[in-house]
Amino acid sequence: MAEPAIPAACATSIQGPFGLVQDAWNYSIDAWQRGILFLDVLEQRSSKYYEHAAKLAPHVLKFDCELVLDGREFKKPVNYALVRIVPPDGKKPDKFKRPFVIVDPRAGHGPGIGGFKPQSEIGVAMKAGHPCYFIGFLPDPVPSQTIEDIAEAEAIFLEHVISLHPEADGKPAVIGNCQAGWAVMMLAAARPELFGPIIVAGSPLSYWAGAPKQNPMRYTAGVLGGTWMTALLGDIGNGKFDGAWLVSNFENLNPANTLWSKHYNLYSKIDTEAPRYLEFEQWWGGHVLLNACEMQFIADELFVGNKLSSASVRSSNGNRIDLRNISSPIVVFCSKADNITPPPQALDWILDLYDSVDDIRAHGQTIVYAVHESIGHLGIFVSGSVAKKEHDQFASNIDLIDALPPGLYEAVMTPKDPDDPTADLILGDYLVRFEARSLDDIRALGSNSAEDDREFATVARLSEINLGLYRTFVQPWMRAWANESSAELMRRFHPLRMQYEFFSGANPFIRPLLSDTGRIRENRRSVSKDNIFWQMQEWFSDWMVLTLDAYRDVRDDAAEAWFHTIYGSPFLQALVGLRASDAIARLRVGDDPAHHALVEQKIAELKQKIADGGPREAVIRALLYVRMPDGNVDERGFNLLRRMRDETGKGLNLAAFKQVLREQFLMLLLDERRAVAAIPEMLATDPDLATRMKGKLDRMIELVGVYSKQARTRLAEVEALFESEDIATMPAKQVAISPPRNNRAAKPH
Repeated sequence: MAEPAIPAACATSIQGPFGLVQDAWNYSIDAWQRGILFLDVLEQRSSKYYEHAAKLAPHVLKFDCELVLDGREFKKPVNYALVRIVPPDGKKPDKFKRPFVIVDPRAGHGPGIGGFKPQSEIGVAMKAGHPCYFIGFLPDPVPSQTIEDIAEAEAIFLEHVISLHPEADGKPAVIGNCQAGWAVMMLAAARPELFGPIIVAGSPLSYWAGAPKQNPMRYTAGVLGGTWMTALLGDIGNGKFDGAWLVSNFENLNPANTLWSKHYNLYSKIDTEAPRYLEFEQWWGGHVLLNACEMQFIADELFVGNKLSSASVRSSNGNRIDLRNISSPIVVFCSKADNITPPPQALDWILDLYDSVDDIRAHGQTIVYAVHESIGHLGIFVSGSVAKKEHDQFASNIDLIDALPPGLYEAVMTPKDPDDPTADLILGDYLVRFEARSLDDIRALGSNSAEDDREFATVARLSEINLGLYRTFVQPWMRAWANESSAELMRRFHPLRMQYEFFSGANPFIRPLLSDTGRIRENRRSVSKDNIFWQMQEWFSDWMVLTLDAYRDVRDDAAEAWFHTIYGSPFLQALVGLRASDAIARLRVGDDPAHHALVEQKIAELKQKIADGGPREAVIRALLYVRMPDGNVDERGFNLLRRMRDETGKGLNLAAFKQVLREQFLMLLLDERRAVAAIPEMLATDPDLATRMKGKLDRMIELVGVYSKQARTRLAEVEALFESEDIATMPAKQVAISPPRNNRAAKPH
């Protein structure tokens, strides 16, 4: 382990003995004052914790809201509620813009992280003029509620939001943060008609995916022997699972931050850091409860076996939850610095479900992903810089995302140039491009080998065995012993809650130390950063972080090595039945004959309609044809297309406009030569409109440009079609049989 370098000022002092004594005196006063103020902030944290917990519906939203629907009043009651976010300053949202619905994770903390700051997911959506709604929850579950009950309640919420906005141009855009992401995706697979674009931020959809030496949390189930401990904690909680255990799992991932950095940062910046620290701790310490059956479902169906990404989860009526049924665009936002949901866990469900990008298109799906380089897990929801960039651009370009042709894209954002002549077509501070990607780009971010899959499959089998043994021999005794009093006592003595108790004003050892905080603030004497003792303190802090990071690395490496040794054992794999056949350990989703038949029917219908349409469809087809070789779409072209829609669409709404875009794209994929050859016939149906649309096409090509040689060749071909002198007068039948001037063969896209 490399030790941090000792600053030169700590090694030698040129001030002499008197200067050293003066530094010691100044530092001792500052350290004493900092210590008292530090304890005072911790006491404030405890007071806010108990004040927050005493509220009927505690949350950390920074926006006013009003209750719309209370899930406790439903036929199947749940502790969830739908609220409307009241825009600040009385500003009314645009009634024609689709509403945004933010769903927060119930992963140990309380609700509100999606609107934790003014510059947040809610903030940027309201800034873009969208009505905003929030789905939150109470700290205690309704005793009988299940995950499926919650999904049904959220479906009711979305139906109500849709009914409140009949004039909106599109179904609601739904944001699912962290654990809420998989819940939103499950509901969208079961009720696709309720959703517009879906944004899942930091959501573990393929929990066991990852890279060696990088993502240790995925080995947790194996290290614990499966999900029997989840059942144990639910039983000793008298049917309730304490969310503080989930929070402690997160904290254990980074002991340097949990045990040292977070509090040292407060101590070293005690004069300025307290408000930010207290604000965040109010959410971080707002622990909630789940029903034991809810947590067991999450552990068994999601955390063990990757069942969601292999369409193995079934509802109570036997219906399979298949993410390929989602018809709305899916936006996945993740970060390489996220140690809770790294990119493989957020994205490898795509590899589980699809064999190729053509397979994605065959299911009519549009998947967009964005990978941040450095933000941590909580920063995805909390960071103002992320909200200002990624979430702001997603909100501003939500209609473009909704209209993207089927396929796999990566969102790439570059700063807006105010001197750019096309700046008026860029809605935010960044230009957003959606670049076509392949499944190999997802694999490059990290994926499991066949050996990894066999080891994790062994964990899944062993988890079922251990859970069965626990339920047979231990659970009856635990349930007979547990009661609400013992469960409440255990929750109160959880280490995460004890810290609030210890530093509260009720502690007789803390109260006397805080009697002089007012006088200390009035006579505050901060030490200079050049002070030799301050620099030694900073060096010690760096050493502590390095030491705790080294401990974490040794611990994680040992857990990973233990995991591979145990679950990679051929004997154990054979013992749980994985060596009984040569079949792959990880079952993939099978093909659906009904879906294949539907695809074939759709292909036949599209081929019959290739020559249908007028100049508007012809221009869209021509633009797609020219741009396909470059493999990207940016917002400037779409915003110009939207203006074209407004000018020539005769009231065409976004859904119909999206349908036109998708059909023209698919026609080019199915029969590119025939689709291009039909453009003159389509133009001839309305020569005057065709002339006007030609100007729009020229303007769009001028704005977005063409970059590849193939794209420039296609542009020349399209220009020849549009500039044909005979288009305006040629009978439609004659146009239909006239070949394009440039009939070069092109590779299928």
